[in-house]
Amino acid sequence: MENSKCYCDTGLHFDDCCGLYLKNNLKAPTALALMRSRFSAYVIKDADYLLATTHSSERKYYSKEDILNWATANEWLRLEIISSTETTVAFKAYFLDEHKVPQTHYEFSTFKQENNVWYYLEGKFE
Repeated sequence: MENSKCYCDTGLHFDDCCGLYLKNNLKAPTALALMRSRFSAYVIKDADYLLATTHSSERKYYSKEDILNWATANEWLRLEIISSTETTVAFKAYFLDEHKVPQTHYEFSTFKQENNVWYYLEGKFE
């Protein structure tokens, strides 16, 4: 994985981008950085990270098994950031479903910061 481009489409190397949060346990400094790292977590199938970065009030709606199944069933291709603010990110995630049919997941995500740590709160899908 060293020196390979990050999955989140910044053009940076994984180790200098999402790898900082996924491998080195640093906390994402912004909602956008967390969103990017969560996309990369889907690519590498890191369900623990996805669950840990979901806000505690929302975790009961997710299971590690369901997250892992969703991450594994799809081949994640590319992330496109549409817009972002301090607490929101609109994005498109491009992937191939289990039948290798191209899909686009559009989401408007809301994030919340607690004790200087960003968490995924909720997403509205289109």
